[in-house]
Amino acid sequence: MTSLEDVIDPELGIDMVNLGLIYGVDVDDDGKCVITMTLTTMGCPLGNLLSDQITSAVESVEGVTSCDIDLVWEPAWDMTKMSRFAKVALGIHG
Repeated sequence: MTSLEDVIDPELGIDMVNLGLIYGVDVDDDGKCVITMTLTTMGCPLGNLLSDQITSAVESVEGVTSCDIDLVWEPAWDMTKMSRFAKVALGIHG
């Protein structure tokens, strides 16, 4: 998760973890990592860019040999999944 905090959504300027877009990280004994995540919208034009950045960040972690991304749409992302940090940074209060 720490390495994923370096992957910034270029439109929002907040990392994927604080946006609440990363739903799970699973690494098996062979170092194969599966990231379960979503995007803010189904038609996000930055999906491929973010996928490449996530793969690069995860594969930079010692012991990780590969990274697959499981892109899911359930549960649907909404602003309640963002951290307090992300909400404050985006000027969302509540």
